[in-house]
Amino acid sequence: MTYLIWTLPALAVIGAIASGRVGTLAASVIGIALALIVALTTAPVDFKAAQAGIAMLRGAWIGWVVVPYILGGLLFWQMAMRPGDSVVTEEARIGAEAGRRRLLFRACFLIGPFAESATGFGIGIIGTLLLIRRLGLSPIHLVCFSLISQTMILWGGMGSGAIIAAAYARTDPTTLAVHCSLFLVAFNLFWLPLYWRLAAQAGIAAEASEKRSEALWLAGSVALLIGATALIGPETAMLGAYGPIIALRYLIDERPDRRRLAEVFRKVLPFVLLIGWLVITRLAPPLHRLLEDSLRLSPFVGTPSWSPLFHAGTWLVVAAVLTGLLRGQAGALAKEAQAAWTTGRLAVLSVIAFSMMAEILSESRIASGLAEGLYHLFGRWALILTPQISAVFGALANSGNAANGLFMVSQVSLAQEAALNTAAVAALQHSAALSLNMVSPVRMSIVCGLAGTPGHEREAYRAMTPFALVVIGVLLPASVLIALRLV
Repeated sequence: MTYLIWTLPALAVIGAIASGRVGTLAASVIGIALALIVALTTAPVDFKAAQAGIAMLRGAWIGWVVVPYILGGLLFWQMAMRPGDSVVTEEARIGAEAGRRRLLFRACFLIGPFAESATGFGIGIIGTLLLIRRLGLSPIHLVCFSLISQTMILWGGMGSGAIIAAAYARTDPTTLAVHCSLFLVAFNLFWLPLYWRLAAQAGIAAEASEKRSEALWLAGSVALLIGATALIGPETAMLGAYGPIIALRYLIDERPDRRRLAEVFRKVLPFVLLIGWLVITRLAPPLHRLLEDSLRLSPFVGTPSWSPLFHAGTWLVVAAVLTGLLRGQAGALAKEAQAAWTTGRLAVLSVIAFSMMAEILSESRIASGLAEGLYHLFGRWALILTPQISAVFGALANSGNAANGLFMVSQVSLAQEAALNTAAVAALQHSAALSLNMVSPVRMSIVCGLAGTPGHEREAYRAMTPFALVVIGVLLPASVLIALRLV
């Protein structure tokens, strides 16, 4: 009976969101309230109100660390993409002159993920849709190709999801992201052929040589991305790796003259300068140490520290302000800041709320108690079920943070209890939590509305079902291998 009571916070959150009547933020508040009640009355250790307060402060701090990524990324993107200097508008015009197939691949697998990495919130969907809408695709195909831009969601929102997940797992974000990237490689091995089939159905078929070229471009891009993640961390890896790749692909596809190249360079200059500076701060040891140690705050043991001069979110805000000043659009900063808050506030508050809930369950030892109970009931095979639930819940909540907040601590505890590879289990949990975000109801509703097909979500879900089945086809065998201690 006690174990059932301990599951009530998670069950309540899942049920609230699945009902469709309660949003993610409201569900997280319900989860916090139940977690407090359960922890203060039935925790396996003596858990007092003062400890609950500290746990909530720890959670709020963990959530705060990623807030600058969210709001800074949105503000910078909006300032860099303002009318008159829009990279997306430019790319759309350039794409119309290039081959339809090359534009489609570039939008789905390069530019869309790049846009998503800077902002999160499905912004990559919007960028992809704006690029490919002139290809004459059917509305359903337009929706599906736009959703494909979410395949690299591990690095979305400046890698903030990996940073939060690593805090829950008490591990290093870079190590977690590198391990998770192996799952992304497995997903893409199957997703790319599905993309080819979808393109053929949309009337944009390709010869075998073009498919080989796309496979090589994707493989090279992902390899460079994983290397960049290991070298400079998940928050700036996508920007640092994909920025040069997109530029190279543009030069090869378009072969612009000097005037044209100068015009495009002026439009993307804010991205070039920001990416260059972030890479330098990660790769130059003296500068790295100076910025990271200056004003560093670490109020709680076992939580991420915050170094405002090193934090990429700070530099996103600085880049947004400088972009506005240099383009003579400083007057728009206040308006765009308000727009960034309007867009990102629910995500910000939800991240903080789920972090607080996760810390309550962790510090009260309820998460580890549940893991121990599952281990006694199912043995190490208990590991197999949770990733599938996390994938579905992550899609419902439109956020891997929600699923990780509910399950990451207990999964890591289960791994320790069963003597499994803890790093592999944490990577499995985080990959699962993110894996079905590309078909989340929230993102599906957004893209159907943008494509002018509201109410046609069911058709889009049918078309995207094979992509979702790939997730299960990868997660389930991976769970079995880890449970067998073969990984």
